[in-house]
Amino acid sequence: MSRVMNLLLMPPVYQAVQTRYRGYRRNGSSALTALLTTLLIACGWALLRFESPSWQRIRAGRTYWFPHLSSTRPRPADALRYLLQALWLLLFRSGRGSRTRFTFSGWRTLRLRYLNWMQRLPHRLADAGVEQQTTARLGRMNRHLRRILFIFAGVLAAILALLCISQPFDLSAQFVFVLLLWGIALVVRRVPGRLPALMLIVLSLTVSCRYLWWRYTATLNWDDPLSLICGLLLLVAETYAWVVLVLGYFQTVWPLNRQPVEMPPDSRQWPTVDLMVPTYNEDLSVVKPTIYAALGIDWPRDKLNIFILDDGNRPEFRAFAEEVGVKYIARATHEHAKAGNINHALQHASGEFVAIFDCDHVPTRSFLQLTMGWFFKDRKLAMLQTPHHFFSPDPFERNLGRFRQTPNEGTLFYGLVQDGNDMWDATFFCGSCAILRRSALDEIGGIAVETVTEDAHTSLRLHRLGYTSAYIRIPQAAGLATESLSAHIGQRIRWARGMVQIFRLDNPLFGKGLKLAQRLCYANAMLHFLSGIPRLIFLTAPLAFLLLHAYIIFAPALAIALYVLPHMIHSSLTNSRIQGKYRHSFWSEIYETVLAWYIARPTTVALLNPHKGKFNVTAKGGLVEEEHVDWVITRPYMVLVLLNLAGLCFGVWRMMYGPADEIMTVIVSLVWVLYNMTILGGAVAVAVEAKQVRQSHRVEIAMPAALSCADGHLYPCTLRDYSDGGVGVEMRLPDRLQEGDKVGLLLKRGRQEYSFPCVVTRAFGAKIGLRMVALTTRQHIDFIQCTFARADTWALWQDGFPEDKPIDSLRDVLALGFRGYLRMADYAPPLVRGVLVGAMSLLSWLLSFIPHGVGRSATFSQKETVV
Repeated sequence: MSRVMNLLLMPPVYQAVQTRYRGYRRNGSSALTALLTTLLIACGWALLRFESPSWQRIRAGRTYWFPHLSSTRPRPADALRYLLQALWLLLFRSGRGSRTRFTFSGWRTLRLRYLNWMQRLPHRLADAGVEQQTTARLGRMNRHLRRILFIFAGVLAAILALLCISQPFDLSAQFVFVLLLWGIALVVRRVPGRLPALMLIVLSLTVSCRYLWWRYTATLNWDDPLSLICGLLLLVAETYAWVVLVLGYFQTVWPLNRQPVEMPPDSRQWPTVDLMVPTYNEDLSVVKPTIYAALGIDWPRDKLNIFILDDGNRPEFRAFAEEVGVKYIARATHEHAKAGNINHALQHASGEFVAIFDCDHVPTRSFLQLTMGWFFKDRKLAMLQTPHHFFSPDPFERNLGRFRQTPNEGTLFYGLVQDGNDMWDATFFCGSCAILRRSALDEIGGIAVETVTEDAHTSLRLHRLGYTSAYIRIPQAAGLATESLSAHIGQRIRWARGMVQIFRLDNPLFGKGLKLAQRLCYANAMLHFLSGIPRLIFLTAPLAFLLLHAYIIFAPALAIALYVLPHMIHSSLTNSRIQGKYRHSFWSEIYETVLAWYIARPTTVALLNPHKGKFNVTAKGGLVEEEHVDWVITRPYMVLVLLNLAGLCFGVWRMMYGPADEIMTVIVSLVWVLYNMTILGGAVAVAVEAKQVRQSHRVEIAMPAALSCADGHLYPCTLRDYSDGGVGVEMRLPDRLQEGDKVGLLLKRGRQEYSFPCVVTRAFGAKIGLRMVALTTRQHIDFIQCTFARADTWALWQDGFPEDKPIDSLRDVLALGFRGYLRMADYAPPLVRGVLVGAMSLLSWLLSFIPHGVGRSATFSQKETVV
């Protein structure tokens, strides 16, 4: 202490302390906080010798190692935050590059050696010829003996797995068991390759099967009817989740990643293609870009027929078709919606293949060149599907501000699931961006009309007849996502109802024609849409104990933790490894929670009465004039929030006044409730509709262009974004144009150059905004083909997302739930607003002590907590 006082009394140090104190005060810190922080820093200099080279390196990288702590605006208890972050770095973080390393070097060296050894292992085995020798020996073995050997190995593995799953352990043995598996998973997950992914799946299935066995054999209270009913409901929901988990592993463990096949060099051998664009009530402005892009598809003109299938019988669509030179088909009756519309058009078309695009899906010029080669290679191929890609944000991305930051809801299906289906010859037809062989389509009687998901039902019928399917994971078209959450939910309701209808009317698990793998892939897709009721059970399960004192898991709290947590952690780690590029951890919880209430009823009705329900068209191209809360959509979420809030209050009361032997069970239930409330907060955040006033959505790009002025000057520039109505460019020299200037935008497609008349709408230095003016039909077609229909426009979009990091993803979801309640507070009555703000401020303060990932901004910043 005397050293500290002597140091503080030295004139240079005193002056430095005074300067630091005044700096904190200028940045808004309270006098007490500024004084305490200054004194702590002075003590650090005195006792920890901050002037040493090691501490200097740490201070130089302070923003990297302590990103959530401000050096200019300290807060009370920052010393504890620094301590917790430093301990976390010491225990769990490895240094990078030349930065200071907070790690135990011995452990890090051992781990790196192990990882390097695992990475080299496949190459060493290949060099030693182990695989070739094994294959040769198996090849020389008698075929019947080989089959017996495989059957014996499979039976032996099944017996060992059953013993491992069903063997009863006491709690200490269970702890050692899960700790061993957890350690293996932590190491294996960092090793590249498919073998480690398979090992993670084995570990996850072992833990999850053991958990489910324990639930069935040791956790039901048969003496209490209420506990038994609640426990059975939760067990049924968990069994459903386990089945979906197992089928999901099977479906996605080995994606095929099919590549395009070259077309025959002689174009006279190429088949005729009927390209159909069905429409019902969409605006002509939505349909025009699709037709304009279709006119530029790289295919012989005499072998490509473009059809507008107008189920709305609108004269302006007929006139537009005549103007641009495409065929127009309308029908007097409108039965079977989109499927009936296409089947009616098939009677007037004669092409060998049929390409179908939703009216808002703009195809690239390379679509047919990239896809048709497989039909020459595989004569049994009946359908080839490409991804549905969207250049506008869906309601989740727009309302949460996550567009192009987090994979959207459909990325998992089109990025991984369809690729996995393709491995098992079970690719689904998705209604758009696909090609079908006309002869195969005629053989099954056209597009299926018995269900409202006519696309998946059509592919199921093709597979039953022995036809094959294919999927190429290269986006070759892009369209508009749903604009509002209500429209998005309506679309998912239709999908859910239709898939359950197929499950009832044409169950893939039964009937002829399908392979086992195809049956499992179709079954998983249909079971996925039955998640509504299980999700609602998970969101309310802990309330059974907190409100009704019913033991849904009749076991000690420690046993629950030792069985439940490993099951959840292993499944999360494994899915993160398999799905990390296409679905970040914990985001499925948000997606499923938003849909759960709304798909629960229609899927249940479809199970009981599969013929009930009708086709509804998904609206596209709309606007959201003002930010608002969709109170109708939000109502069930708010009811669930209030129920969980009541459970939270009862849980606190039980902690204070309940039996002492139930405290651990109460704590477990409260943690579950808090997690559910976080997920529900995310659902509430999605329901706050963000403003969207652009009719034409901007697409980011980097493409060379030029601007020509009336005075003859030509300015090279880079096209940074474009839409159907305008573009944004970046010039090489600033301040060359002003608002109102008329220019020509010069773009190239191949070797040909095009000019489009524009007017400058904004000018900020080198960044210029342009609006298209008075485009002729020919110019509009050329502009669409130079931008939306470029062959490389969408190729890299699916691969542009960062790899999943489960801890960071969990932090993002927590922040999302936190923000959802704050956003709801803006629309709540003053009293409710005050309660919400106070609760969120307290929660934010508590969460500020959680260590953060290095090199990233804080999830809960001060700005987010100030109201």
